[in-house]
Amino acid sequence: MVVAYGRIIKPPLLGAVPLVNLHFSLLPRWRGAAPVERAILAGDEVTGVCLMGVEAALDTGPVYRRVETAIGPDETVSELRGRLAGMGRDLLVRALEEGLGTPEPQVGEPTYAAKVEPEELRIDWSRPAVEVLRLVRLERAFTTFGERRLLVPAAVAADQADAVGGPPGTLTGPVVATGQGAVRLVRVRPEGKATLDAEAWLRGARPAPGTRLGS
Repeated sequence: MVVAYGRIIKPPLLGAVPLVNLHFSLLPRWRGAAPVERAILAGDEVTGVCLMGVEAALDTGPVYRRVETAIGPDETVSELRGRLAGMGRDLLVRALEEGLGTPEPQVGEPTYAAKVEPEELRIDWSRPAVEVLRLVRLERAFTTFGERRLLVPAAVAADQADAVGGPPGTLTGPVVATGQGAVRLVRVRPEGKATLDAEAWLRGARPAPGTRLGS
């Protein structure tokens, strides 16, 4: 049984024992190392778990069983991964109790879930707010405040009543302007410090009017 192994299994091991893999996507969508992260970043509304045969290639094996689930609009990567792990566990137990049966080949156009590189986690405030919030849901997004890195582990869409002006990245209280709309910071983590509420951080940081994050 293989889960998130991260390497291609090759002969002679591949032919020595029966192998199945739990993969956290609806194959052939999001083959590869980061299917949960890529599903969130792409704005997918549905994902799932596949119990598949192992081949000497990247997640190409036939699928024995699959189960689907909706992705919550605000669900973080750790929350979604936890749910998928539970679903995968139940899927595997049922398969062991009932037998694997006959697998079906993957059908459709493959997409690939490359590992999320550190620079991809930098918030581009010129992007629409909906895309910024998807990145924040990975729980490792960051920007800069002055010359120091500022992690943004939690944020929400700003209310229409929130007053915000200036170019993308402009900070007005806890609200940050984006290329389309605005986001409200909920929790931040200044470089070298603990995570704290955005309001508490603002009281200590005291940004000047017109301060832009990420500039």
